[in-house]
Amino acid sequence: MKTSIVISDLLPSEIDRREVIRYAGGGKDLGELGKMLDECIAEAKSELDYRVCYREFEIKALGSFLDLGFSHVRSDSLAKNLSGCKKIILFAATVGIGIDRLIMKYGKISPAKGLMMQALGAERIEALCDAFVSEMEKTGYKMRPRFSPGYGDLPVDLQKEIFQALAPEKSIGLTLSSSCLMSPTKSVTAIIGIM
Repeated sequence: MKTSIVISDLLPSEIDRREVIRYAGGGKDLGELGKMLDECIAEAKSELDYRVCYREFEIKALGSFLDLGFSHVRSDSLAKNLSGCKKIILFAATVGIGIDRLIMKYGKISPAKGLMMQALGAERIEALCDAFVSEMEKTGYKMRPRFSPGYGDLPVDLQKEIFQALAPEKSIGLTLSSSCLMSPTKSVTAIIGIM
């Protein structure tokens, strides 16, 4: 099996404070939440470990039946997303286990701060995925929006084949439970159509 390409030096954009507050359920006025966010950022920065692995596959479609190169699946929503594509990029990304430890720590001693760490982790993994897509676009790819298991009618258990295809356990330390939950939790797997 062809191994995944690993990118460990990809840094996402600066932290979008308003996006973190939005994930935390806050309003536009940062106020006290802004102070808590500053504390969370200061503590979490050294714990974030940005890693991505990916592979390219040729694909074939017959209506909603897709041969993704690593798996066969039926999905109307993914077929619509990949319409006109001949290849995909399959990727996994994580910001590491450190943020999970902080979420767990503060979930016990300061639920509000635990929620803010959750929101910070969510913003960071989204920013990492955006940075990865931007990096791929620099190589000349014209790409469709990313699509993950669980979106639309794409089954969550496709994760099992994604993990077989990418082996992210070895390359970026990302594991999958028998119920298809990823660890570290602030992680994403996705398919991106290449035009």
